[in-house]
Amino acid sequence: MSITADRLRAVLRYEKESGQFYWIAPPWNHTNLIGQRAGCNATGYILIRIDGRKYKAHRLAWLYVKGVWPKSRLDHRDGQTTNNRIDNLREATPAQNCANSRRRSGKVIAKGVRRLPSGKFQARIRHENKLQTIGTFQTEDQAAQAYFARARAFYGEFARAA
Repeated sequence: MSITADRLRAVLRYEKESGQFYWIAPPWNHTNLIGQRAGCNATGYILIRIDGRKYKAHRLAWLYVKGVWPKSRLDHRDGQTTNNRIDNLREATPAQNCANSRRRSGKVIAKGVRRLPSGKFQARIRHENKLQTIGTFQTEDQAAQAYFARARAFYGEFARAA
């Protein structure tokens, strides 16, 4: 069973400006944590254990402020998964959340662009679970601009260029 907003507010204090949680009533065997910051970054997200169950801090922030669990996914506007300020969080569909994701680390070419054997650059985007080719361009920058323009058309404010 999920924690309620009332129970959450009884055990943690949330600071909207920093996005951090602090213990009001930690587990009985960790009373030394009163006033200390709650959670740890084990998966790229801040996780907090309450009543024996782990929760992602961004989802707890939503519950704390709004009083209800988010209907679907939550997206971090700035792409920083540890920035849990309430003004950085927004509800998103899985496609919108993916559109706002960063390019995988280690990739040297722009998001949505691939280099063809001919030396030209192809821009592609996935929309409604279909891979669409936007076009072929002479430069990586032209292809990246075309990708971002199409991403903005499909995903609006959720589109991310890099």
